[in-house]
Amino acid sequence: MEKPLNRTEVSEFFLKGFSGYPALEHLLFPLCSAMYLVTLLGNTAVMAVSVLDIHLHTPVYFFLGNLSTLDICYTPTFVPLMLVHLLSSRKTISFAVCAIQMCLSLSTGSTECLLLAITAYDRYLAICQPLRYRVLMSHRHCVLLMGAAWVLCLLKSVTEMVISMRLPFCGHHVVSHFTCKILAVLKLACGNTSVNEAFLLAGSILLLPVPLAFICLSYLLILATILRVPSAARCCKAFSTCLAHLAVVLLFYGTIIFIYLKPKSKEAHISDEVFTVLYAMVTTMLNPTIYSLRNKEVKEAARKVWGRSRASR
Repeated sequence: MEKPLNRTEVSEFFLKGFSGYPALEHLLFPLCSAMYLVTLLGNTAVMAVSVLDIHLHTPVYFFLGNLSTLDICYTPTFVPLMLVHLLSSRKTISFAVCAIQMCLSLSTGSTECLLLAITAYDRYLAICQPLRYRVLMSHRHCVLLMGAAWVLCLLKSVTEMVISMRLPFCGHHVVSHFTCKILAVLKLACGNTSVNEAFLLAGSILLLPVPLAFICLSYLLILATILRVPSAARCCKAFSTCLAHLAVVLLFYGTIIFIYLKPKSKEAHISDEVFTVLYAMVTTMLNPTIYSLRNKEVKEAARKVWGRSRASR
């Protein structure tokens, strides 16, 4: 009888991805490459403008800069290797790199959930508590909020990664995904995964429904406050500051809800994998566009920064 492989014998995993669909791989490569380039350029531009222009040194643009930082950190965790695998027959990833990829993707995704809730709280204070806004949302408080979110999510992700990668793996080492997604890796474990699944469930509840409920509550209070504003012009102006954030929330949570609540089939469909790739790429690419397209302050600041850079040459 063949002895099962244990954890120490696992040196690499095979990422199945889009193996068996060469035409799809050749189609996705230029598409994902273009979206990756736009994501990096767009988010870097937003982050640079929010830092270089003093008029954008406000809480809402501080959080926007953090969102761009998260998107810049998230996409390199899987896109470069995925692009290599799209053109290569050898689609392997080492055990250590798989663990790092899993940890970083979990951490950045979790932090974005908290960031969207913090930004909703910022909009609530700005509209519903304008006289106390500068005190409650001082730069120190903003840094503490974001620092706590980054550290909490990193610790959570490291814990999830460690308890998952310490499991014994046996049989084949084919991950049915294009990245080292934690649930896909857990399917390869031959030990008891009940603790891992309970930990993941608790983390998912804390970082998905709870922040979403907080966001919904914040906007209900904002809406109630706006409806009491006598001037229609002031009402529209107050709500317009929330539109970009609402669009990002709908894009982020809408796609997550669609992915996880749609009926599960017994066999994984390649269309689900394609949708997941496009979701991960499109959301990070559209975030800077959503925040800057209809935002006069960002566009004006970008023109000033661009003008100063050209004048200094």
